[in-house]
Parts: sequence; C-alpha cells; structure tokens
Amino acid sequence: MIIIISASQLLAERRITMKYYGVKELAVGSRTVRGNTIHIAQDIPEDKYGFKPAPEYRSVAQLLTHIALASRFQYQLHAVEKRTTMEGLDFPSLMKQIMEEEAKPRTKPQLITLLQDEGEKWASWIDGLSEEFLGQRVDMPQGSTPPYKSRFEMILSVKEHEMHHRGQLMLIERLLGIVPHLTREREARMAQNK
Repeated sequence: MIIIISASQLLAERRITMKYYGVKELAVGSRTVRGNTIHIAQDIPEDKYGFKPAPEYRSVAQLLTHIALASRFQYQLHAVEKRTTMEGLDFPSLMKQIMEEEAKPRTKPQLITLLQDEGEKWASWIDGLSEEFLGQRVDMPQGSTPPYKSRFEMILSVKEHEMHHRGQLMLIERLLGIVPHLTREREARMAQNK
C-alpha cells in the first residue's frame, strides 16, 4: 500500500517549519544585487556617464545615483520611523529630500563609493532584523489596494526596484558596445564546459 502525505501534513507531523526566504537571504540578496550594480558602474567609462538612451531618460550617472539612494525611502519608513501605517506620511517632503540628493553632481568614483556605502548600510540594517519585524503589517493609505503590506514586501521592493533599473543599465551597456559582466561570465563558463 502506498500512502501519500502532503508536504503540509509532513510538516505538521514533524513540527517542522519551512522557511524559504528570510532575513539572512534578504541581506545576502541585497548585497549580491548591489555588487552586480557596482560592477556595471565600474564597467561603464566615466565619459559615458552622461549618456541617455532617449532625451527624457535618466543619464547613466542619474540612474546610478537613483539606485544608490532608493533604499532611503524604505529605511526612513521602517528603520527611523518604524511606521505601522502610511497614513499621515509626508511623502512629497521625503521625496523632495531624496530628489535633491539625487541632483547633486558626482564623479564616477564618488558614485561607486555612494553605491557601496548606501548598499552596505541597507544590507547591514536588514541583517539585524528579526523575522517577526519582517512579518509586521503596515497599513496603506485609505482606499489603497492592497490595504496593507508586510514589512518584508516593502523592504524586498528595494531589491526589486534596483534589479529593474539594473536591467536598464545592462541595455545601456549594450547600446554603448559593452557586453554586460554577467553575460561575459556566463559565456566564459559555457566555453569552459565545451
């Protein structure tokens, strides 16, 4: 006789909790994503930092600065204010501060340092969080869909946001005639395995 037991039954019987992605994975993932962004920043020559793929688009330098500072919004909400609701948030003021910081001109070495420093500040903060904190609910403004989010989802959005813009940077690299480092590394592995 074959007995089929579902994973949830097995976990319940053994009192095992499966955890796929928690604090440590989030911190490691954030550092990995930032490391790849820094690699791109290093690969693009400084004389191409003013390049824009279209007139209304951010330049390479503006995009890298935007990525470097993007965690500040979530950091303010969760680390500084420890908000449990978005009601009453002075969103325009907070965004104005971030946008003013983004507008400051920076050299390539300054941008790389900013990416490193901001990325490590963010990942180190995540590293010190508890699973309980990540699971806490934050209410969105009235009428929002969904009406609330977990801190985990909001904190994870920083990494998702960076990966979105990193994809744009990789396309810009192609427009500039640069093969992205992840492609170069994959091609090197494939060549070794032939």
